[in-house]
Amino acid sequence: MTDKFAQTNTVNEDSIEHNSSKSDMSDPFAAPLSEHQTEYPRGLYNDYPVFKCDDISVREGYHALSEQIIVALKQGLRVLVIDGYHGVNWTCLYEKLSALLAAHHIEQSWFPVVDALADEQEIQEKTAPFLGGDDPVFGTHYPFGPEVFFDAAKIARMRVEAAKARGRSAGSLTVFYGTGAGLIELWDRLWYMDIAKDLIQLKAKQGELTNLGINKNLPFGQFYKRSYFVDWPSLNRLKRHLLPQTDMFIDLNDPDQPRFVSGREFRHAMHQIAQAPFRVRPWFLPGPWGGKYAQGHMGQDPGQPNLAWSYELIVPENGLVFGDRDHSVECSFDCLMFLENQRVLGKEAAAQFLYEWPIRLDYLDTIDGGNLSVQCHPRPDYIRDHFGETYTQDETYYICNAKPGAKVYLGLTEDCDPGEFRSALEESQNSGKEVDIDKYVNSEPAKPHDLFLIPNGTVHCSGRGNLVLEISTTPYIFTFKLYDYLRKDLNGDLRPINIEHAFNNIYFHRRKKWVQENLLAKPELVDQGRGWQKYVLYRLPLTFYDIFRVHIEEFYEFATEDHAFAVNLVAGKKVEISSGSGHSSPLAYLESMVIPAAAGHVTIRNQDKSPCKLVMVRVRPGIGSAIPLNAGS
Repeated sequence: MTDKFAQTNTVNEDSIEHNSSKSDMSDPFAAPLSEHQTEYPRGLYNDYPVFKCDDISVREGYHALSEQIIVALKQGLRVLVIDGYHGVNWTCLYEKLSALLAAHHIEQSWFPVVDALADEQEIQEKTAPFLGGDDPVFGTHYPFGPEVFFDAAKIARMRVEAAKARGRSAGSLTVFYGTGAGLIELWDRLWYMDIAKDLIQLKAKQGELTNLGINKNLPFGQFYKRSYFVDWPSLNRLKRHLLPQTDMFIDLNDPDQPRFVSGREFRHAMHQIAQAPFRVRPWFLPGPWGGKYAQGHMGQDPGQPNLAWSYELIVPENGLVFGDRDHSVECSFDCLMFLENQRVLGKEAAAQFLYEWPIRLDYLDTIDGGNLSVQCHPRPDYIRDHFGETYTQDETYYICNAKPGAKVYLGLTEDCDPGEFRSALEESQNSGKEVDIDKYVNSEPAKPHDLFLIPNGTVHCSGRGNLVLEISTTPYIFTFKLYDYLRKDLNGDLRPINIEHAFNNIYFHRRKKWVQENLLAKPELVDQGRGWQKYVLYRLPLTFYDIFRVHIEEFYEFATEDHAFAVNLVAGKKVEISSGSGHSSPLAYLESMVIPAAAGHVTIRNQDKSPCKLVMVRVRPGIGSAIPLNAGS
């Protein structure tokens, strides 16, 4: 079977040679790019990585699911609870599975928990304090589980029905199903159904999905805001509670073709992944400033206007695909964190970040595109007080590729007057007058392998002509836009501007001289061996992570020492990364990977004759214990 998200434009490695005699136009590994280049060849980037697991068997289809129930009925099954993430097609599940059971003359009663939802007005009143009022983007993190969406008396009545059904003799089946079904708490068997975040958002954009408990379709921005601040945090709390107990884990990305493994196999797979190098499934979005390089190199849909963002490693958004020899199942990345956070992060980092993976990797492509919006991110206590996040959005820009003349805007000019700057921004917002950004915001030239440090409160943006690997902390929507060049988004709407938030957070002393002294990375050789050199690029108290780059001719070995790493191959064709557990995974140019703390002894072997460069990011040792999280703020 062909995976739902697999690309048809597969890559033949043998057809791509890193040959310096070829022109830049035909070499997918060339950097920097030619000034006049407009076409970008396909590289080795794999957009559907699958982690192959031992001792699991992935099954597919509703017939196979019905067989699981038929066997379980003979073993005493009476009550089956099927919970899952909001966005699962519950109607399709019920219609197909109940029909198959009926064909076997099984007596069955189905209770949809959607019938136990609270009144819509009640849900809106309870969630409103967390939705930021009229703010189009920002709300506050909701602190409880999905009980807010349900009528307690109705859930209690279903719980009584479950208790009665469990008191009967085996042979008939009672099913409670839908998002939140696990709140019933009584079952003989528990199933959990997952769906990918990009599919959830696509369904919402297409008008096929509303927020939980809401009958009407909202504009996508409103749907996403309530999902981010209320729906997803509340559902994740229940998900974390249910995963250690579930008897079946089911991927329902394709509502017509469920894929599943037993709960025991699912937890075994997570345990394997937590001690081996792995990639998550990236996904991609166009945008008003998006470029063309990554679209070509990564083999994405040429029918899209551009590729602005690649979600490489963002725990709340990415999926993790694993499988046996022939088939695969996808779960959300946070499933791994809920079950194996200490093995993934290491004990010290897990004590600070709990179930959150704290390092984010994503691409921003402005090659043949435009400047990003001029922006800044909140200071640590501001993001806590206003949005309920536990740490802030500190960033860096690693330049993977660039065209001549590319630059990064960073900090303010020496003669920038904050009051005049704010007045110009506000006048632009009110009247549509353009702002001369170069008068107020400093810029620095950018070339491949430069690293620009962007701690919170720093005005910044990428200029056109860059492929930026954004290395940052995991919070990812808290961008206060000061100026967006009066552009409209791909739907024809002006994007929200956040001047008030921004000016509450800008550090106005970060001007050109300070930026050049403090925010332009100066690589320092810290270790070397036969055929490799290790440089530190960023190890300052301005944020809690360190960035290293290792130059490898043949191979490089290191011990994780109970620290996890996010890595990216920024130069070279491909490497093979092996862990102490014996698992080995390839990593091609521009791909990202997690090396868990439990990987132990790690070996990285260059698969090409030319030297390669690997960026490695980790939480700084001592953070949360000897070193405060915000020591540099």
